[in-house]
Amino acid sequence: MFGIAPIINIVILIGSIVIHEVAHGFAANKLGDPTAKLDGRLTLNPLKHLDPVGSLLIPGILVITGAPFLFGWAKPVPYNPYNLKNPRRDEALIAAAGPASNILIAIVAAILFRVFMPGLDTLFAFVLLMTVLLNLVLAIFNLVPIPPLDGSKLLFAAVPSSFGNFRATLEGMGFFLVILFIATPLSNFIAPLVFGIAEIFLGIRL
Repeated sequence: MFGIAPIINIVILIGSIVIHEVAHGFAANKLGDPTAKLDGRLTLNPLKHLDPVGSLLIPGILVITGAPFLFGWAKPVPYNPYNLKNPRRDEALIAAAGPASNILIAIVAAILFRVFMPGLDTLFAFVLLMTVLLNLVLAIFNLVPIPPLDGSKLLFAAVPSSFGNFRATLEGMGFFLVILFIATPLSNFIAPLVFGIAEIFLGIRL
């Protein structure tokens, strides 16, 4: 549709990833842990957050290979659980803040799409559409309950603390598990789920 579409998609993705990480740090700071703030991570400056592999290499490869969905990640925002009043609960809230920020971005973009669509420039409509889709991908992908994704933090907060050894084992295999998930048919549910939710948000058929 647009020759610059891949660039637009990567810019939207990077911006959304940055907001995702800032949301984690903001939630941690509100819950009593200033680690991210002291580390200079409560900023929208992408240079503070970008991971060469997750923010640039992987998205670039996915664009070039025509993958069904685009995703990536930034450097995790640090937090110290010993600063939290209720570590199990607060860790889940910090984890949930990231996907919640992406869902909020998708909702705002969808509202703008619905309100201004009749008079929108086609390129602007494309930007809003991709903002919705990419943020839904980030939210849903990060809610998959495998380390180091945010969904794993929500899962561990829900299971008894006696599962500590099991958690440590899974976290030690985190990167391998994510790659395995992406490479298997299990990840195929993401694209139809994203498009289904996006159609509800946007009020159009995709």
